[in-house]
Amino acid sequence: MTDNDTTEEVRTDGTGIVPPDDETPTWSERKARKQGLARLTYEYFERSRREDQDLRQQSSYVERDVLAFPTWPHEMIRNLALTSFFVGMIIFLSAALPPHIGPPADSSSTPAVILPDWYLYWSFGLLKLGPLNPDISLLGGQKLMADRTYGVLANLVVVGFVAIVPFLNKGSARRPVEQPFWGAVGVSGVVFAFTIAALSVKNLISMDAHTLFDLTFILPVLAAFLSYAVLRTMREGYMFNLNRRYYRLRPPK
Repeated sequence: MTDNDTTEEVRTDGTGIVPPDDETPTWSERKARKQGLARLTYEYFERSRREDQDLRQQSSYVERDVLAFPTWPHEMIRNLALTSFFVGMIIFLSAALPPHIGPPADSSSTPAVILPDWYLYWSFGLLKLGPLNPDISLLGGQKLMADRTYGVLANLVVVGFVAIVPFLNKGSARRPVEQPFWGAVGVSGVVFAFTIAALSVKNLISMDAHTLFDLTFILPVLAAFLSYAVLRTMREGYMFNLNRRYYRLRPPK
């Protein structure tokens, strides 16, 4: 069996590398196969890998891993596939889980539970940090500021911390495994956003209020330690592969 026969056999069963441009089937031929989007997506990824491999072999410029790809069809097909998936999920959820329409608002009565929009639960939860508001003995056991004012200041502190993090972390790392500390900080922030949001709706959660309040601050710390330990464990193997790839692309002179 010759190399051409082997290549042709690999191409027909759909498990090999897509042929170069001059041997790529036309749109009519591809349509006649009737294999649909799955085959098109497979050919797209295989074509990208093939062209990337050819560019690396033909080019003497080794400062970048991938030189470049044209917007069409590489980027457009990928973006259209992702957009179609998410649009389909939104349509499916809207059809399978229609929103519940409650009774009309009554201005003469106050609801038992008043909540903001879901994306503001974390801010609403910061308004319920009254137990952390210290009592000043010099004021006869009175609080220096009202609990509501204390919650507003807590919002300013959280927003200020989120705004200042990019200025504190000036490294060139692009992945959490490269800087485990900042990765752990991000994980703790995400967990704290969920726990403080749960605290904002504590009237709807069947859990002791004191236990929920303690978990609001304990879980982010535990998540930070756990994520830091995991990232530090992964970092050694990651840096080994990164260095090996670096010296393969940039051999010593």
